[in-house]
Amino acid sequence: QVQLVESGGGLVQAGGSLRLSCAASGRTFSMYAMTWFRQAPGKEREFVAFINRYGSSTYYVDSVKGRFTISRDNGKNLVALQMNSLKPEDTAVYYCAAGPDSSYYSRQSTYAYWGQGTQVTVSS
Repeated sequence: QVQLVESGGGLVQAGGSLRLSCAASGRTFSMYAMTWFRQAPGKEREFVAFINRYGSSTYYVDSVKGRFTISRDNGKNLVALQMNSLKPEDTAVYYCAAGPDSSYYSRQSTYAYWGQGTQVTVSS
């Protein structure tokens, strides 16, 4: 069982940066791959970034490559999403999720554990 709590969202101007954090409870954090999804108003939830349980592999949706960086600290049960050069289209509620290392890392159904989400708003 893993409980996830996101933080770090807020309002930022286009071109700015934010760092999201996801704190996980439980002693089994290092057993899980971690992923960030986001959901913009009126749109479906979409995959943003993935990191495997060792932190050795990462994947990103094309729209954030080169701007976002996912990282994890298994000693602190934390996963982070550093977001730079933010654009208005990045506005969404961002969710972290925990699940197995899987080739289906971009699918919501892969993940059993979800946080409550944190709002990111990018103004133009």
